[in-house]
Amino acid sequence: MTVLVTGGAGYIGSHTVVALSEAGRRVVVLDDLSNSSERAVDAVRALVGADVAFVRGDAADVNLVSQAIVEHDVDEVVHFAAFKSVSESVERPLAYFANNMGSLIGVVEAMAGTGIGRLVFSSSCTVYGEPDEVPVTEASPTGAANPYGWTKLHGEQFLAQVAAASELDVMLLRYFNPVGAHPSGTIGEDPNGIPENLVPYLMQVATGQLDRLRVFGDDYETPDGTAIRDYLHVVDLAEGHVAALDALASHPGCTAVNLGTGRGYSVLEVVTAAEAVLGRPIPHEVVGRRPGDVARIWAGTERAEHVLGWTATRDLAEMLADHWRWQEANPDGFGD
Repeated sequence: MTVLVTGGAGYIGSHTVVALSEAGRRVVVLDDLSNSSERAVDAVRALVGADVAFVRGDAADVNLVSQAIVEHDVDEVVHFAAFKSVSESVERPLAYFANNMGSLIGVVEAMAGTGIGRLVFSSSCTVYGEPDEVPVTEASPTGAANPYGWTKLHGEQFLAQVAAASELDVMLLRYFNPVGAHPSGTIGEDPNGIPENLVPYLMQVATGQLDRLRVFGDDYETPDGTAIRDYLHVVDLAEGHVAALDALASHPGCTAVNLGTGRGYSVLEVVTAAEAVLGRPIPHEVVGRRPGDVARIWAGTERAEHVLGWTATRDLAEMLADHWRWQEANPDGFGD
């Protein structure tokens, strides 16, 4: 089987390319490199010991995606390509809707035109908005607290309607907060500028690139006042995409599945865990809440176990140790 991975040079995409390759699939990466590096593709090739085809371009370009599908004899698609910053989406909602929906529509149109009917969609727990109850399950009410979340929810709704009217089979993977890196330390998260997410920000503080971690709010209704999230090792997440492709044959139509650990950690709990793993204090200060953030969310995991046969196996200490291995060896990321 040959898989087209849009956004495959990015953080989650590159780890998924490794997992797909290790599972015996041929992989074609399509990425415009707007928030990633071609060096990630080179690092993936070195890891898997095989050629990984690379197409540079925009997933919204129907002709380009169609050409990649035909030329590489693609059988199925994993779609990551999207902007992903919650706070930036609040400031630039038009850009987020245009890019995230545009790329998804482009990919689906290209698939329809070339007769490809299996898709795994990179969704997000942000489709649950500000949940009233946790853990959230796939049956929990959906909504969104920020434009990024709305692009994911509208993307899911779009795919459900297309699947109902065509031969398209889709897995909507609602994942929680990916952290960590490949245990080799050769691929990992490489954010542009100051990181938006907790763990990469924390790791840049640990390397001395940033002077202190900003904790956005300590007045949430949580045990220590800081926001709670379900942190998931990126390698576990990548393996979930392989399981999702494998499960499509027995789950036609459109199926939503959470990918998380089922356990939430507060910001301060993550800081304490990181200090234990790194053996050093992490300077931090509390600042005001960040627009679009929710107080607490973690996953119900039963459907992932039942539908995909998948369970996260790596704990928070392993996530942080692997992330640090990457960050320490590559303080400037891929150096672009």
